[in-house]
Amino acid sequence: MERTNDSMLTEFVLVGLSAHPKLQTMFFVLVLWMYLMILLGNGVLISVIIYDSHLHTPMYFFLCNLSFLDICYTSSSVPLILDSFLTVRKTISFSGCVVQMFLSFAMGATECVLLGMMALDRYVAICYPLRYPVIMSKSTYVPMAAGSWITGLTNSLVQTSLTMQLPFCTNNVISHFVCEILAILKLACADISINVISMAASNMIFIIIPLLVISMSYVFIVATILRIPSTKGKRKAFSTCSAHLTVVIVFYGTIFCMYAKPKSKNSVGSDHQDITDALISLFYGVMTPMLNPIIYSLRNKDVKAAVKNMLGRKHFADGV
Repeated sequence: MERTNDSMLTEFVLVGLSAHPKLQTMFFVLVLWMYLMILLGNGVLISVIIYDSHLHTPMYFFLCNLSFLDICYTSSSVPLILDSFLTVRKTISFSGCVVQMFLSFAMGATECVLLGMMALDRYVAICYPLRYPVIMSKSTYVPMAAGSWITGLTNSLVQTSLTMQLPFCTNNVISHFVCEILAILKLACADISINVISMAASNMIFIIIPLLVISMSYVFIVATILRIPSTKGKRKAFSTCSAHLTVVIVFYGTIFCMYAKPKSKNSVGSDHQDITDALISLFYGVMTPMLNPIIYSLRNKDVKAAVKNMLGRKHFADGV
């Protein structure tokens, strides 16, 4: 492939499901419905947490951040995905691709760190219940959440900058729905060793380390729960962290499905794999944020009670 020496690359072409036009209409309706559910579910959850003073605790502060993060993450990519289902030639400007890639990567990295912070919160709550208010004070949990955002944004800035400094080939076709960083790197006409090393370090810091923190936290949590004498006490203790554990399993399960699959070596298999990778990425980008508020609502009595209380007061106010 030739380099773009004489003229600067101005746009990318997003393949998506172009080869499967019949699927595009079905996926447009499905993704649009899921996106609306994400906005509604996470919006309601944020409103309830802000509205109900009983939910002004570290756990729900982190949950509020997670819901806002999910809205930001999906909003950075889903509108582009929906447009790709309707447009004959799916193009995106170079600058638009950079912004979209930066936001998506930043939100994904931030969520990894935030889930780790939430695990630490549950660890302190279960293992040190009497000291929990002192340890997890506002001066502790606010910087923890802010640190998640700052590290995620900084990491994305580094990865995006390294990627955009590469010379790109005349082939500007991205085998994806969006400007996914690994798909962009395939178009580079230069050695990407630095990018690979940087991505490996990023994965270690933002995927592996938070996962280790979560795993170790739950080892101590389970050990503490098993020492509780009563069955009711064990059930109550586990219920406070079951929603978070479910979200972690869904989130990391999808990530490993994306990156742990064997790579196809033949061209036909490679094309099929690109479509499969894109669909898995779509699931990761839409399904997980949609499930989060559902999981926390179904498994959390405080949230359900707060929702009923808010709706009850609104109904009363409308009646008056």
